Formats: sequence, C-alpha cells, structure tokens
Amino acid sequence: MSRGDDWLNDPRPIQRVKVFRDAPVDPRAWPADIPAVAHFLDVARADGWEFGSGVTFLVGENGSGKSTLIEGIAEAYGLPAEGGSTNGGGETRRTESPLGEWLRIERSPRVPRFGFFLRAETMHGYYSWRDDLPDAPPSLHPMSHGESFNALLDEALDHPHYVAGLACLDEPEAALSFSSTLRWLASLDRMRSRGTQVICATHSPVLAALPGATILELGEWGIRESAWEDLEVVRLQRGFLEAPGRYLRHLLD
Repeated sequence: MSRGDDWLNDPRPIQRVKVFRDAPVDPRAWPADIPAVAHFLDVARADGWEFGSGVTFLVGENGSGKSTLIEGIAEAYGLPAEGGSTNGGGETRRTESPLGEWLRIERSPRVPRFGFFLRAETMHGYYSWRDDLPDAPPSLHPMSHGESFNALLDEALDHPHYVAGLACLDEPEAALSFSSTLRWLASLDRMRSRGTQVICATHSPVLAALPGATILELGEWGIRESAWEDLEVVRLQRGFLEAPGRYLRHLLD
C-alpha cells in the first residue's frame, strides 16, 4: 500500500493539526503567550501536532491552556465555537481566542465529518438552539446541569448510530457527580471502541484513569505526555483524601 493510500485510509478525524503560514501569531500576546499554546504552535508549525486514535486527555491547572487549545481545535475542525455539532449550535458573541483561525486540520476525505463540541460553560446556548429546531427533541433546559450532560451523552456522543467522528469535550466533569463521572468513563471507552476520536480537557483524575488513553499534561513547561499516576492532580487529590486535616490546617484559621 502506498503512503498516499495510508493517508486516505487513516480512520482518524484529526490526523495532524498545522498552522497556516500566514497566521498572524504574536508570540507576546494571548493566547500564544501561554506556554502550552506556544509549545503546541511550535510543533504544529514544524511537523504538525499529531493526535492518535482513541482518547487524548489534556490535563493541567486553571490557566494552563486546556480550554483554549480544545476550543481552537474544535473551531478549526468546523464545530461551533460555543458548543454543538457539525449540524450547528448556538451563538451569542465571540469571546474565543483567534487560535482556531490559525489552525489547519489534516484528515482523510473518507472519514465521517460528524463531530460534537461540548463546552461546559456555554451549553445553555446550544440547548436553546436545539429547542428552535423543527421537530425539536425534548428540551434539555428543564434538566439539572448534570442530567442534561448525561442526556447529551446518550443522544449525541455515546450513541450506536455515531460509529465514528470527533468528540471535543471541555471539562465535562464540571456538571457531574462521582457516579455520573464513572458513567462517562465507561462511555468514553465505548466511543473509542466504535472509532470515535476524543480530545478531552479535564481536571478529573477519574476520567483521566481511562486505560489506554493518551494523557498530555499542560503547565509552565508546555506540554508533556504523562502517566496517570504521575499527574499532579492525582498526587494532590490522593494526598487530600488520605489526610484532609494536613491540608485544612494550612487553609483554615
């Protein structure tokens, strides 16, 4: 099989992410001044940032660039910047970084183009957009935050009809109880087995524990691949649960 055939038959919705040559990137200005974003842009500009099949987690502290990266990738793929599917979504006013305009997605034309972007902070707009559709599905607005995310999981993400495609998830655990987070963990595994490529920004050590997932840890160093047990969030939460008093003595007067 030729190299060209390899590319055409690659099942990944995103093979590589590159930067347009004329992208007006100012390394001194946001978002390119975030170390992880700067690292991503450097690699994408050179050889392209490659995403493997299955599930990739972006893990890091607040402000490390997780959401900025996943929003930019989703927008470059053609997904609504405020969340939704390739069929559409809600839109209010633009607050996203220009990152999505700088990025170019490499993918095989034979791969299904369906995708979904779950952006925890703006899904209210997507729910309203759904409600205005002809023959609209049951409204998600009356549900609790977590119930609506679980409904989206069943209807749009972990659904046997969607055997392939891209799922960009920005901190889905923000709405979830511990038991619901475990449910999502199992669903991510099923989605992966159907051929869905998942890129998920998360603070959750539970989600990041998915066996076989690629974990990218973001921080002042940029981006590095990490094992689950080496993640700072795992170390800190494990330490707190083992001895909360040790932390509380320093936090509470």
